[in-house]
Amino acid sequence: MADYLINIFLDDEKRGKIEAAGLADKIVEIDGKKAVQVEMSAKEQKKLVKGFSDLAFDASNACVLPAEAEAKLVGIIADMKTLDVMKFAIMKLYNPLAGKAPRSALR
Repeated sequence: MADYLINIFLDDEKRGKIEAAGLADKIVEIDGKKAVQVEMSAKEQKKLVKGFSDLAFDASNACVLPAEAEAKLVGIIADMKTLDVMKFAIMKLYNPLAGKAPRSALR
């Protein structure tokens, strides 16, 4: 079991991409909605929290990404045809320099 989860709630478009990737058997029901869950480690979770300061985790250590990040993650899942994508996806989702001024501006 993973340390943390990302819940991706599926609309028709996202569900189509997940099914086209051969992952229809990974669709679960959460609070009456269809979703897939992407596992991530504690280290990856810390990076996401730094990148998305308003990210909230529920009692089961699951979160929902902002829409733009979720769309990127769904695209990565569709391309790689697996839910085990966080080692790769974290590089696309987490920008360690986001919101920081360039060093030249600090002089």
